[in-house]
Amino acid sequence: MSFQDIELTSTNRLQLDLMEIPSSCVIVICDGKAKLRELPPYGEYKIVTHQGKVKRMRREEGEEF
Repeated sequence: MSFQDIELTSTNRLQLDLMEIPSSCVIVICDGKAKLRELPPYGEYKIVTHQGKVKRMRREEGEEF
């Protein structure tokens, strides 16, 4: 699973090249920071918040039986 912090421009704009990011991903923005996480083929991502801010991003993977 790839993950990366996304840099904002000097004017606090988010610029992404769609050809360079995974085809299945999630972008989370909080407090002027942006993070990109690739989604697992099977499983779920949980975004845990506390007082309106992102505290943790947790991946739980599984596989069909």
